Amino acid sequence: MQQEFKKELAAILDYWIRYTRDEANGGFYGQIGNDNSVVASAPKGAVLNARILWSFAAAYNLEAEGFNADGRYLDMAGRAYEYIVRHFADPDYGGVYWTVDASGYPLDTKKQVYAIAFTIYAFSEFFMASGLEAAKDHAVRLYRDLLEHACDRQRGGYYEAFGRQWEAISDLRLSDKDANEQKSMNTHLHVLEAFTNLYRIWPDDGLRDRILDLLHDFTAYIIDEETGHLKLFFDEGWNSRSQLVSYGHDIEAAWLLLEAAEVIRDEDWTARMKALAVKMALAAAEGLDIDGALCYEKDLASGHFVAEKHWWVQAEAMVGFFNAWQISADPGFLELSKRIWGFVKMRIIDHQHGEWFWGVFPNGRPMVSEDKVGLWKCPYHNSRALIELIRRWDAQLN
Repeated sequence: MQQEFKKELAAILDYWIRYTRDEANGGFYGQIGNDNSVVASAPKGAVLNARILWSFAAAYNLEAEGFNADGRYLDMAGRAYEYIVRHFADPDYGGVYWTVDASGYPLDTKKQVYAIAFTIYAFSEFFMASGLEAAKDHAVRLYRDLLEHACDRQRGGYYEAFGRQWEAISDLRLSDKDANEQKSMNTHLHVLEAFTNLYRIWPDDGLRDRILDLLHDFTAYIIDEETGHLKLFFDEGWNSRSQLVSYGHDIEAAWLLLEAAEVIRDEDWTARMKALAVKMALAAAEGLDIDGALCYEKDLASGHFVAEKHWWVQAEAMVGFFNAWQISADPGFLELSKRIWGFVKMRIIDHQHGEWFWGVFPNGRPMVSEDKVGLWKCPYHNSRALIELIRRWDAQLN
């Protein structure tokens, strides 16, 4: 399996090198269809560009026998970094814009905390790859922007979004499908992820305290103590505003929370998160279908079950169940991870056009009308899953 992971990781990265570079306007195209048709006029998103940066920097940083982390990966990461700094970073008010147009001019200038978190995450990884001090300095500045403008110092956590000058706005949503609430699980998960990666390169005591605060927020407000599922949306006082269960986020958080505790080397939180990781993996497993794949979500209020199998959910499930096996030694978790990889190879990888389909419908048909590259379709989830599994298998064997 290790060799399969390495081969597929290289194939994903090769796809992005071959198809996504915008040679006319710089950076990367904002949208490419499933058949690799380029929408050259499409807006470019901060999340997509940060995820490209992280993916290539992380692949370059991967030290694994049989995987060639060649200079092209660092070149791609550098291209993404320069584009973000030049076009997405707000030179006047800090943070990053949500989107720019195809030519690189600011389009939607709101400050979405989720996008800033991914930029911190990516800049930190790029510093590890390049040694460029400016990347670390910029990551720290963005972290301080969040503390100054987005942190709820009274009730804990971080607000969702602001206008360009950090003023209040009415629409806080990441996407049309999200609830328009002050706080969300998704933003907090990726702020934690970003702060954890920043701590690897900048072990500041204050940053460590903010990571501890976030671990507390998850256990106190976000994780349902009874079910092990995540609550998704909240008002500013942490009152739950959603009845949705997101199986992909359940399993993603299961291993990311533990990673944060381990990176800051807090023994008590590490022990607590190991127990929670297994509990959350069991909760996520409620969404498994008979074909071995993990379904998308369930509405507890209506009982409606979305049995689509999205690419990112399978990627996170491969890691999350593997992580649960490493903690518990329960071979059932390892088998779940392997079964999902089998499903990915058979149904999610696009063997004709490259990269991964957005997902498949319950009947197994691929979702070909969805983007191959877009504001949300990126190389981050699948490349990260493969990087994690390569590292974890190496650790098990050595």
